[in-house]
Amino acid sequence: MKVSLKWLNEYVEVPTDTKALCDKLDLTGTGVEGVEVLGATFDGVVVGYVETCEPHPDSDHMHVVTVNTGAGEPVQIVCGAPNIKAGIKLPVATVGAVLPGDFKIKKSKLRGVASAGMCCSRRELGLGSDHEGIWILPDDAPVGTPIADYLKLTDTVLDLEITPNRPDSLSIVGLAREMGAMYRRDWKSPLDEMAAKLELVDDGADDVAVTIEDAVRCPRYSARVIRGVKVGPSPDWMVERLAAIGQRSINNIVDVTNYILFLFGQPLHAFDLNKLKGADGRAHVVIREVEDGTKFTTLDEVERTLTSDMTVIATPERGPVALAGVMGGLDTEVTEETTDILLETATFEPGRTSRTSRNLGLISESSMRYERGVDDHGIEERSAAAAALIVEVAGGHVSGSIGGGAGIVDEWPNVSEEAHLTFRIPRFNAMMGANISRDFIVEILGRLGCKVEDGEDADTLAVTSPTFRPDLPREIDLYEEVLRLYGMDQIEATLPGGRGRFGTVSHEQHVKNKVNDTLRACGMNETMTYSFAEPSEIERLRLPLEGLGQAVELLNPMNAEQSVMRQSIIPGLLRSIAHNQNRGVKNIQLYEMGRVFFAHEGKKKPKEREKLAGVLAGAVRDAGWNEAPAPYDFFDGKGVLENLARELALPKVRFKALAADEAPQLQPGRAAEMLSGGTSLGWVGELHPLAVAAYDAAAPVVAFELDLEALERAARPARDYVDVPTFPAVSMDIAFVVDEDVTHERLVQCMTSAGGKLLEDVRLFDVYRDENRLGAGKKSMAYALTYRAADRTLTSDEAEKAHERMVKKVCSATGAEVRG
Repeated sequence: MKVSLKWLNEYVEVPTDTKALCDKLDLTGTGVEGVEVLGATFDGVVVGYVETCEPHPDSDHMHVVTVNTGAGEPVQIVCGAPNIKAGIKLPVATVGAVLPGDFKIKKSKLRGVASAGMCCSRRELGLGSDHEGIWILPDDAPVGTPIADYLKLTDTVLDLEITPNRPDSLSIVGLAREMGAMYRRDWKSPLDEMAAKLELVDDGADDVAVTIEDAVRCPRYSARVIRGVKVGPSPDWMVERLAAIGQRSINNIVDVTNYILFLFGQPLHAFDLNKLKGADGRAHVVIREVEDGTKFTTLDEVERTLTSDMTVIATPERGPVALAGVMGGLDTEVTEETTDILLETATFEPGRTSRTSRNLGLISESSMRYERGVDDHGIEERSAAAAALIVEVAGGHVSGSIGGGAGIVDEWPNVSEEAHLTFRIPRFNAMMGANISRDFIVEILGRLGCKVEDGEDADTLAVTSPTFRPDLPREIDLYEEVLRLYGMDQIEATLPGGRGRFGTVSHEQHVKNKVNDTLRACGMNETMTYSFAEPSEIERLRLPLEGLGQAVELLNPMNAEQSVMRQSIIPGLLRSIAHNQNRGVKNIQLYEMGRVFFAHEGKKKPKEREKLAGVLAGAVRDAGWNEAPAPYDFFDGKGVLENLARELALPKVRFKALAADEAPQLQPGRAAEMLSGGTSLGWVGELHPLAVAAYDAAAPVVAFELDLEALERAARPARDYVDVPTFPAVSMDIAFVVDEDVTHERLVQCMTSAGGKLLEDVRLFDVYRDENRLGAGKKSMAYALTYRAADRTLTSDEAEKAHERMVKKVCSATGAEVRG
């Protein structure tokens, strides 16, 4: 939010040291993102006097003028404004000046005539929308005076970062209150004075009715009618105020609504009353939900499609005329032909307003305040101030006949309540580690707008937090307010007390540390992706939906592409791969440990599970002079998990091949499930090309996703100790001819089971296929076997008998034949 210090200074004394003020704001929780000194924008723009004005020799609408700018000889300028003439004073942009929009003034020729400057309109200076002619200044304007000095535009504007829990600070008055508390200075609000100027005229026309269909969507809605207005330019003082904070003047009616919005933090909307009236001559305003698919054109002339979770202002005849809390409709906007106005002052549900503005990509100054929360108390006074100001700048009168003669139709079905709290001073000081006086606490809370009274004893205070501070519902929130204004830098640093306590690493932390060390040793890099996701990403990844549960939908998403919580980490990693590949990075190895989320019908809270996921894309290394790059494949991913299993001492680890219908996200024949005993830990494999292409990445991509909690349960703190062998081993080789459907895993299981304690190691070293020698559908698998006894030297007879027994059982169990 931009804040003019000149404007703010009207209500509280602003320190002259801007840097010290910015530092103080930062320390008290209001971040300063930038400081702009106004007036510098208009460097080179001065008050000029037109001495002569002659028609352009080669144009029927331009003129050649000589202008005295107060510096040396008059300058010649070619001007196309219809109201240019000799003897007037006007703003002149001299050569070198840069106008709003980064428009630099240079010497030029227009249809053959030299021009050294520019005669300016309000719009060209960013001080209004009038561009029909140049801006004629009063006769007493001093020639040569910088326009910023003449218009008193010199100002300092702060760009403040207002946190979402402080809607009260989104206004000049709110910041005046805040600054009064920061510096312990008195401040004043113009609200009562402005509202007191309201004069009602009984015109006998009670032609407005308001109906709120859902009090949650709209806690309060009020309407006033101003008749006989003249829509036109705003007075200079209002244009200057709005221009200082970056708001372009539109017309006097719209400018008043913006002025009140920034002054009091109250969004307003002005409707053309006659466009709201039905056949009976009455304007019946209804606040309701909208039907799905309704088309509505907003003030920015864009047709939008609405959904049923959005709230609209509507009439029975016209349907929607405004998006509640976001923007008005084009059909009922105030134009130069408007004479009667319905002025809306209301509050709307914050969450729904936020979702509406973000889903439509339509974030306005009004929606920004409504989504943080607008106080429903004081609306009548703010409405009165706005109505009185409209009459002041646009003429007309405020109708005193509507609302049964009250001058306002005000529906308030859902009244917010103040929070009544007890402030325990000893507890506060003990918790803060300070000794802050009772008088300081009472003063600060009072300056922040709280009502403070004596409590049950001398150590307590009875505090009522105001409704414009919804962030103060608890006693601890009051502590924070006092502490931040006392100054956290004033609190002496102390160590917390403790008796012989020491920390240790839990089993879960130990496993995570081991996982990080192992994956980094495998050449992988840890990353972090968003926990938010788009609803279709599981479908795009081709993950089976069985067992995943429902997606957890966000009530207040940042955008439509991040409207649910993620159910898998892989999509985020695929987006990272695509991002890197698009920037020329070929070899990518990433992993992430994080949470995934699942909703279940009938359950209020979603379930969360921790997952470990990784992706490998490209090759292990770039091509060299003596080797070609080897693209990552299934066995690289499996190898990473085997290393992980070894370091975590996982028992009975095996990989089970997955069929295409069991893992549609993976390539058939290149997919496996990782198990520890009978517990499934997750999956590994090459992602299906369609899944990779859905995220704009280039295949092949190897991926794995494990259940981290299952991994932690299976991991052992230390593996069993095994002595270094002291007796020699006996090595033998054997080749089994088996059917194609007999897997290596099956053969190893049979050999290990049949070999008993003497079979120490089994290693596959060759796979051979030949239809002529082995037969169709057959393969030969050759293994190197190691036999050893732990307590003696194994004799050849013992090794031969163990080997024959093992071969016999394997052949019987698998139908294998020993290849000669």
